[in-house]
Amino acid sequence: MAAAKEAVVPVEGRRNVLVTSALPYVNNVPHLGNIIGCVLSADAFARYCRLRGHNVLYVCGTDEYGTATETKAMEEGCSPREICDKYHAIHKEVYEWFDISFDIFGRTSSPQQTEVCQDIFLKLLDNNWLSENTMQQLYCNSCQRFLADRLVEGYCPTEGCNYDSARGDQCEKCGKLLNSTELVCGSTPCVRDTDHLFLELPLLREKLEKYIDETSLTGSWSQNAIHATNAWLKEGLKPRCITRDLKWGVPVPHEKYKDKVFYVWFDAPIGYISITACYTPEWEKWWKNPENVELYQFMGKDNVPFHTVMFPSTLLGTGENWTLMKTISVTEYLNYESGKFSKTKGIGVFGNDAKSTNIPPEASDTLFTWTDLQAKCNNELLNNLGNFINRVLSFIAKPEGTGYGSVVPDSPDVDSHALTQSLAETVGKLIDQYIDAMDKVKIKQGLKIAMAISSEGNAYLQESQFWKLYKQDPASCATVMKTSVGIVYLLACLLEPFMPTFSKDVLQQLNLSPEEHLSFCDEKGEVEKAKRPWDLIPSGHRIGKPAPLFKGLENEAVKGLREKFAGSQAERKLRTQVAAQLEATSI
Repeated sequence: MAAAKEAVVPVEGRRNVLVTSALPYVNNVPHLGNIIGCVLSADAFARYCRLRGHNVLYVCGTDEYGTATETKAMEEGCSPREICDKYHAIHKEVYEWFDISFDIFGRTSSPQQTEVCQDIFLKLLDNNWLSENTMQQLYCNSCQRFLADRLVEGYCPTEGCNYDSARGDQCEKCGKLLNSTELVCGSTPCVRDTDHLFLELPLLREKLEKYIDETSLTGSWSQNAIHATNAWLKEGLKPRCITRDLKWGVPVPHEKYKDKVFYVWFDAPIGYISITACYTPEWEKWWKNPENVELYQFMGKDNVPFHTVMFPSTLLGTGENWTLMKTISVTEYLNYESGKFSKTKGIGVFGNDAKSTNIPPEASDTLFTWTDLQAKCNNELLNNLGNFINRVLSFIAKPEGTGYGSVVPDSPDVDSHALTQSLAETVGKLIDQYIDAMDKVKIKQGLKIAMAISSEGNAYLQESQFWKLYKQDPASCATVMKTSVGIVYLLACLLEPFMPTFSKDVLQQLNLSPEEHLSFCDEKGEVEKAKRPWDLIPSGHRIGKPAPLFKGLENEAVKGLREKFAGSQAERKLRTQVAAQLEATSI
């Protein structure tokens, strides 16, 4: 039985990076919009930081409390706990298939969540940042219950929006927070008074704005994050209700409100903290250590105000020395073909669907169309990256007389080889650009730069005409091949944050261990060695067996996938059932 992995805790003198991706609701299967929007980008950043030798903790988990879970439980005729258990397992399996490198993938329905959440609430109460107020809420006479905001749908009242499927807590289209009584509806709802507790954001404004003004600059917040945050501030901060008339949630530790639970958007961000507490009893070394820990948070654009306004206000109000977010990375909505991915409506490709496509998860982009996916697979992965690596390793693997018998040759004239020195100069500049982009959490730019190094490698092979040099100028050919195999190794390192499976396969073909050899930096994090690619793989090293790394995606396959994933999940399920019935019917 393998020994339990030691928990990662901050280390004095090292760069300690805490990474979170938005906690997905547990009421459905995550779709590619969720996965790409925050989980994959956070994973790429966490992997990059580890590659640079930083001390990293990557935290995520399922958001399990609130209306969405209660509603799903009613739909499926079971308890909220059973829904959470079912979908947490599905989420975990999907992320494992995508090879996401969470240090912990937890859940918010834990005793630690109750403990941390209630402790924060009591400190806010002691510090007089909470108020009581009566609000009007929709009430269903037949169900004998208050209707939670997300159960109510209608037209968004925001001028210029008028989205017809706005939820009672937030409009998905314009992102504005709403109250269910604001929605324009075709029928007259029953409205009743109910008492609730509110977080007094207006009183916390000065503390909050000081934090935002300083951190948005030092943390290089993206423009969409700054815009969404400023929109809230410009509109004027209002007291936000933090309790709900539900049963499934963290109980409010207050005699008057003991039959209520905390609103999911008060409780969910605290989940990052409680999940860390499930991971290690030393969780405060991460979350109450702003001098030594940098917090990076990844999410879709609709989650921004909760992380830049609500969550920091909550922590600031406790008066404790919390680790507040340094950098926020925000992804725009992922569109599916001509429309929008929707978990609620079951439209798009979902995590469990992705496995059935047999397409590597690395091939996905933030704007999803099957045609674009085909172009990226065939042009970028197969013809650029895969072609370069296979040409290099296949030539080295050829028997002596036509190649090098799988042994990396020496490079005797590398310092005087003009073409190689020119390549090294170009690659060195690209490595610097790659590090700059990744440090600033410009993930797509980092990937683009890494792929540019592969293009430079292909151009280098073509210009050198190594197949002629092998007979005509053996020393130059050896220099070209030793440099090229170094570029292959460099690509395995630079692309590991984006394509970990690819990197493992490349290192296996290079006959190197991923655990021991995956780094383009030295012990101090310097990258000078990567700028001398001929020194990356030693002469005399025996490579493994080369094999194609990618397969082409043909037109017929793309057509089949587009048809297979047309419509909603429910429609696809119905099509499958009808097809099975027809097949079973003999006429």
